[in-house]
Amino acid sequence: MTTCAAPAPALHHLTAAEAAAYARDGYHIARGLLRADEVGEVLDAFMALAAGGPVAGLSHLPPATTAGDPLARFPRMMHPHIHPEHPATCRLARRWLLDARIGAILHDLMGEPPVAAQSMFYFKPPGARGQDFHQDNYYLRVAPGTCMAAWIALDPADAGNGGLQVARGSHRWPTQRPTAADLSRSMAGEHVDIPPGCERVAPELAAGDVLFFNGQVVHGSLPNTSATRFRRSLICHYLPASSTAIGAGYLPALASFDGCPVAFAAAAGDAGVH
Repeated sequence: MTTCAAPAPALHHLTAAEAAAYARDGYHIARGLLRADEVGEVLDAFMALAAGGPVAGLSHLPPATTAGDPLARFPRMMHPHIHPEHPATCRLARRWLLDARIGAILHDLMGEPPVAAQSMFYFKPPGARGQDFHQDNYYLRVAPGTCMAAWIALDPADAGNGGLQVARGSHRWPTQRPTAADLSRSMAGEHVDIPPGCERVAPELAAGDVLFFNGQVVHGSLPNTSATRFRRSLICHYLPASSTAIGAGYLPALASFDGCPVAFAAAAGDAGVH
């Protein structure tokens, strides 16, 4: 962990309308949170790291991967912020994981200080499978309460390249027991049903937008049917400071936004790292 520093001042406060919409829907979009040069810096770093193919110890091949699967060439990268063997990318991922702009919005949404738990980089190249509907807290096992995602769009994300879909209002649901997903269309093995009548929202995101959503929100994505467009994203997960436990796979690398390590107990019934 880095040496602790003074907390950065809050840079964002939700409006009353934004707070009400989040309470109703379970998600919030911060438009244009990253500048174009910041998006470019992240893309350049991760594409350079992936130039030679999957990176041992960092890349995570999904199940049912075949030689011709686009995800065999560009699998997601897990926890890049704790891989010092790739120092430049590690520093960059950690910087965004603990970015003050993101932290201020998380504080507003959670109603208390956030603690950083995880970073992931998804490439989702043309032709890649999507990810079936699921809930993040099934994996993170944050208790009491739930986790929160900050999903940073690094390319425009829409229906054509497998943009994210969310079930509006599903943040009120308890954690569901998933069934098996169709691995011909999903790069992960879990599936959660969405009841009839529940609205599926497919927000269109520009590069630099950040989608924040509660860990109970059921969400997923369809395959990338584009012939040329990636749908790259840097995804970070957090938990409220008042929580006491998280899945064992996320320990011990947790940090507050001042860079200090934070200790939590291992939650029971760990489902594995998401």
